[in-house]
Amino acid sequence: MEIWIPITIAAAFLQNLRSVLQKRLKDTLSTWGVTSARFVYAAPLAALLLAGLLAVTGQSAPALNPIFIASGLLGGLAQILATGLLIHLFSHKNFTVATAFTKTEPVQTALFGIVLLGDRLSLPVALAILVSLIGVILISIPANPAARRTFLDRKALIGIASGSLFGLSAVAYRGASLSLAEGDVFLRAVTTLAFVTAFQALAVLAWLQLREPGEAGRLLRSWRSAGWVGLVGMLGSLAWFTAFTLQNAAHVRALGQIEVVFMIGASILFFKERITAREIIGVLLVSAGILGLVLYTG
Repeated sequence: MEIWIPITIAAAFLQNLRSVLQKRLKDTLSTWGVTSARFVYAAPLAALLLAGLLAVTGQSAPALNPIFIASGLLGGLAQILATGLLIHLFSHKNFTVATAFTKTEPVQTALFGIVLLGDRLSLPVALAILVSLIGVILISIPANPAARRTFLDRKALIGIASGSLFGLSAVAYRGASLSLAEGDVFLRAVTTLAFVTAFQALAVLAWLQLREPGEAGRLLRSWRSAGWVGLVGMLGSLAWFTAFTLQNAAHVRALGQIEVVFMIGASILFFKERITAREIIGVLLVSAGILGLVLYTG
């Protein structure tokens, strides 16, 4: 098994755990306050990780270049917007449906990768991604007949837009990491993480100060719970960035669909939401797509 596979599975698990923590934080902070938590508390941790890595290994920090900076800023901004849209959906859909709408992301990631990085997908991999996507659609269809009539409403479009922005950020992060000429895979991933989270923390704090005066203070006072969001978010991002450095972003994001399985578990265990037979079939299709992806990418 190639190393990017377990790293991606770990990233998906941590991402789902972060979403659980963020949904709980929504009770005390605004949408943008919750969105900011993962960046504000992750940035100093990422900087400490980079400093520690350089001190332990004796390596020098990779020299930044214009492609790295532009890609990092683009990815960081896209991720902020994507996260904000996802948190917004938590107020309107249950946890499973809100997150599932973003899972069109692997298809969009593949398109962004082809256009921006010249990535290529084999036919078996493309089919595996589509099978997983069908599974996600089955999972996200509401059980209530009345709710189905408004299933593909404006909120669904918000979820798809969130997935698109997540896909763009994934490709941008891969481009940033690959543009670094020095350092091993882990050093390049940590460097990218430290740069991006620092930018994101500054950007969201400035936004909060401009649009929601006082929310930044509430965010800092909520450090006992928000700090966990930052820690889990930082570890998850580190795993994603490392996987992006090792493998095509579309492959990584497609394998990351295993988060849907974790998501169903979180819905049952933490939010006491019921699972239907259709959702079980959807999980099986997602799992089949993931299995096909792993088999055909080594």
